[in-house]
Amino acid sequence: MKTSDFYYDLPHELIAQTPIKDRSAARMLCYNMQEKTMHDEVFTDILKHLKKGDVLVRNTTRVIPARLYGHREDTGGLMEFLLLKRLDDHRYEALVRPGKRAKQGLIYKVSDELSVEIETPTDAGGRIVYLHYEGILEEVLDRCGEAPLPPYITEKLDDKERYQTVYARQNGSAAAPTAGLHFTEELLAKVRDMGVDIADVLLHVGLGTFRPVSAENVEEHHMHSEYYEVTEEAAEKINNARKSGGRIIAVGTTSCRTLESVADNGGIVHAKSGWTDIFITPGYRFKAVDGLITNFHLPESTLLMLVSALCSREEVLAIYAHAVKERYRFFSFGDCCLFI
Repeated sequence: MKTSDFYYDLPHELIAQTPIKDRSAARMLCYNMQEKTMHDEVFTDILKHLKKGDVLVRNTTRVIPARLYGHREDTGGLMEFLLLKRLDDHRYEALVRPGKRAKQGLIYKVSDELSVEIETPTDAGGRIVYLHYEGILEEVLDRCGEAPLPPYITEKLDDKERYQTVYARQNGSAAAPTAGLHFTEELLAKVRDMGVDIADVLLHVGLGTFRPVSAENVEEHHMHSEYYEVTEEAAEKINNARKSGGRIIAVGTTSCRTLESVADNGGIVHAKSGWTDIFITPGYRFKAVDGLITNFHLPESTLLMLVSALCSREEVLAIYAHAVKERYRFFSFGDCCLFI
């Protein structure tokens, strides 16, 4: 497969710059994978598509203020850091910009309580960095870091909680699991009331999720690993639902990748934690996931390839063409798609 096979043309004005006022009022394009039909709906219509005995699987990771801006005290030179993967109490894998100036041993001051020292290069083109601070890192980052909004979002976010799901708990992500941004506590209560169970998993979103595919052939792309956790409780909910004929609906590609990383060939989900670099492309046989709630993804991205594995590349490109025609809002703060 060629990476260019997953290209589509997107007018720039359809890239959502800000979240809508009501999380659950986003538009939702529903695609029935068996009937091969699509319908234009709103997100609260998800209640029509869920059934008693189904399980929604959501990712409870929380985005940290992972974007840091530092300067050299001797020369005034500037450096931007995006923290991706925590290695120990003081070390992170990070993306740096401008990379050519990121020489080993240089120290950039972010604030009076945080400085970043550049250590060694990483395989992914970033750097290992050492954070000089005292106290609790999460509190330090809250005071001097910024929400790591994607580069296609150029407007300032007034309320940083809008880049968090309402159920975000464990700090660790460099990007939000954006499909979950559409849920409100009220909507989740209605989901539970209709007999749909909710299982929580964890995947800290890092470079593996949003790293661009630069290889001409899809098979040559290597996914960066990301940390996940699936508890005994979550695995039991999912496996019991499957035994009883319920469907497993993943909220977002991160939940989907987590489940597919821990499921055996019989579809049984196992409680595990570790690192996954699973890369799902057309031809993949899903073991644990029956349906997916997901936002609209960038052209030629690994996430678009994952969605194309659910049905087919041709179907997904037709869905995206319809979404463009109907002026859906795209990407992180945009509308969503339900594959059911």
